[in-house]
Amino acid sequence: MKAVDEWNCSSGNYCDFLTHMHKAWHYLLHAEFHKAKMDYHYVDSTSGKHVLVDGEPKAWDLERCLKRRYPNSADPVRLNAELFVALRNKVEHRYEHNLKIATGGKAQALVMNYEQEMVDHFGSKYSLADRLRFPISLQALTAEGREQLQAAAKKLPKQTRDLVAKFEAAIDPAVLEDLKYDYRVRLVPIVGSKTDADLAINFVKLDDLTEEERKTMVEAGRLGTVITRVKHVEVADKDKLLPGQVARLVEEQLPFEFHIQPEHTEMWRRLGVRPTQSGADPYDTDPRYCVYNETFKSYAYTPAWVKKIVKVIGTVEKYRAFFGKEPRMKTLVAMPKQAGPPVEEGAPHSQSKSA
Repeated sequence: MKAVDEWNCSSGNYCDFLTHMHKAWHYLLHAEFHKAKMDYHYVDSTSGKHVLVDGEPKAWDLERCLKRRYPNSADPVRLNAELFVALRNKVEHRYEHNLKIATGGKAQALVMNYEQEMVDHFGSKYSLADRLRFPISLQALTAEGREQLQAAAKKLPKQTRDLVAKFEAAIDPAVLEDLKYDYRVRLVPIVGSKTDADLAINFVKLDDLTEEERKTMVEAGRLGTVITRVKHVEVADKDKLLPGQVARLVEEQLPFEFHIQPEHTEMWRRLGVRPTQSGADPYDTDPRYCVYNETFKSYAYTPAWVKKIVKVIGTVEKYRAFFGKEPRMKTLVAMPKQAGPPVEEGAPHSQSKSA
């Protein structure tokens, strides 16, 4: 609560926001490990005993806790928290305001991820939803205000900009766009008559809309003009690939054959890209690689999935290790010989008109 107050207060301190969110995440993960009866203290590799600080076992730092809680290094929640750990160690006081503007969406994701983690492990009674308010903001009211915000973000020192750029350079583009990593919104004023059930801020859930409303909201969301926090916001096929297209693009980069059956099907099953059981939630996909198309009741794949496949089985050795069999090498087709007399070595080649 202190961290959010520091963020929302016009005279709040960005460093204090970072410090208190760091503590909040740190203690939350310690609480989870404690509840699970997991030892979260450092152990001396030589003696096998706890490392002591002032006579007390030294508990894991936040980075160690994040790696244990989220073993997948590409998890957007882990990456989001790790970015703020790095920023906490580098922030210069005079650039706090600029950094606050530049990391607004990521800070929102940091707090929302914390809320979700708390409720998932300790129940809804620990939710902060009823104690947090949406801040009053001037950001969307004037063109001049937007220009000032953009200018402030550009004033960050090179060292800080480089820190964020280098951190994000190794992250899959699909993860960078994940709301759990960077929660970006644009507010749309509510017009029309008001009801007693109306709140100042409403979160839109696509499942509660008609087909026509859903189509409009999805398109608007792609342009960044609605607030939404459902996982399966992508139902259109823009920049998405069908299985046959995936197989063709993959095979173009390999020296051996790659088909929908059995290679592609086995890969999405084993790598958990989409549900494997007919009765499972069709939206339970890995959004980096696959999304469910509600209109056509089918799955579409991202360009990142093509890159993932090539990375995993892109050589004969990798293919053999993954599938446990030899790949079928592509057949080389011999080029037909040209008719006419042979050309002497060193003689100039004449171009035919048909060329």
